[in-house]
Amino acid sequence: MSVDIIATPRSTALLARANPLAKLGAGMALTVVLLVSVDWVSATVALVLECILLPLAGLSLRMLLTRGWPILLASLVGGYGTALLAPKTGELLLALGPVTFSTGSLEAGVAIALRGLAIALPGIIVLASTDPTDLADALAQKLRLPHRFVLGALAAMRLVGLLVAEWQTLGMARRARGVGGASGLFSRLKAQLGQAMALLVQAVRRASRLAVTMEAKGFGTGERTWARESTFSHIDIAVVATGLVIAGVSVSAAVVLGTWNPVF
Repeated sequence: MSVDIIATPRSTALLARANPLAKLGAGMALTVVLLVSVDWVSATVALVLECILLPLAGLSLRMLLTRGWPILLASLVGGYGTALLAPKTGELLLALGPVTFSTGSLEAGVAIALRGLAIALPGIIVLASTDPTDLADALAQKLRLPHRFVLGALAAMRLVGLLVAEWQTLGMARRARGVGGASGLFSRLKAQLGQAMALLVQAVRRASRLAVTMEAKGFGTGERTWARESTFSHIDIAVVATGLVIAGVSVSAAVVLGTWNPVF
């Protein structure tokens, strides 16, 4: 099966026309600001403003939940753990043996959960609106990263869709042989581990063949020319400015409401 057939089609969203480095810069600026403080106000403001930008990346809230549910689950688990282990300050809300929550610990847990979502969402927006080839062009032409690293990363990103298709094919093949149809949680988990091992073996073999092929074709040796030139435009200025504005508004809201809590 050709990789081009199952590769994610080029996005037609507005943010897809921006240079990947501009989007990465805006995301990094927002991430740094959110890492400086642990408070629910700045995280909430940043998260709301990021959600407003979802249509510009060709995403909807439904698509976001479909693709990013593991991040949502991880944020909820992190918030619960923080609320459980944080110092019990303020009014006591719940006390069931070792499980105790207070207003202070609950606020800390909510802040951690919201901050995790606010930090992860820019990455989802960048990935959804960025073609891997455009990212490779920008990394090699603008940041002057080594060609061997850039081309290897591009090949790996292009093969992600192939791995998803092969996982489905392996599942159907195993069910046809009567391997993956066992009932019970432990049996299903064992079958999934076996399928994951088979996928890992195929991925290693394909990576080895691809590395030999790229080496034979001269990838990563000498100076290269590029089919498309990576350029900056007025859209990139707007993207970076938007990231800085979101960061500034988030910090300002936290400072005004008195929740700004720097970690250092």
